[in-house]
Amino acid sequence: MSRLPMVSTDPADPALKAMFDEVRARGVQVPNLYRVLGLSPPLLRAWLDFAWPLRLHARTPRKVRELLILRGAQVSETEYEWVHHVQMALAAGVTQAQIDALAVWEHSPLFTPQEKAVIRLAEELTRGPSASPGCIDSLKQQGFGDADVVELVLTGSFYVCVSRFLKSMGVELEKQ
Repeated sequence: MSRLPMVSTDPADPALKAMFDEVRARGVQVPNLYRVLGLSPPLLRAWLDFAWPLRLHARTPRKVRELLILRGAQVSETEYEWVHHVQMALAAGVTQAQIDALAVWEHSPLFTPQEKAVIRLAEELTRGPSASPGCIDSLKQQGFGDADVVELVLTGSFYVCVSRFLKSMGVELEKQ
C-alpha cells in the first residue's frame, strides 16, 4: 500500500490537471507513480521534463535502453518498474526469450556484445555506487560514442532513482 495518499486522476489543481492531460495526450493512463509525485506538482513537472526526453528523444536504440531499465528493475527487485517496462521492451524489439534470460545475461547467447555491455552498466549502476571504468570502456568498445555513454549512464541512473522512489513510497501497481 502506498505510504502516502495518491492524488486524484482528475485533480482540482489546474497545473496538475494540465500535467495529467499531457500524459494522457501521449496515450498513457496516469500511473500511480505520477499520482504520488503529484503531491508535489513542481517536482512532478521536473520529473516529466526529465523522464520523457530520456524515453522519447534519446540517440541510443530504445531496445538497449529498455534492456538497461529491465535489468535495473530486476536487480533492484522493483516489480512496478518491471511490469511497466516489459511491454515497452517488447514494443522496442526485445524478445520474450531475452526478457526470460535477463537474469543470466552473462551466459546467454541471446544478447549481442553491445547489449551485454549495456546490461552490465545496469547492474553496476543499480548495485552501486557507480559504473566501473571497465564498464564505461566496454560501452565505448562496443561502439557507443561519448554522448551515447552519457545518455546510457544518465538513463540507468535515473531508473535507479525511479526504483528507489517507488519502493520508498510503496507505490502499488495499477489495478488491471
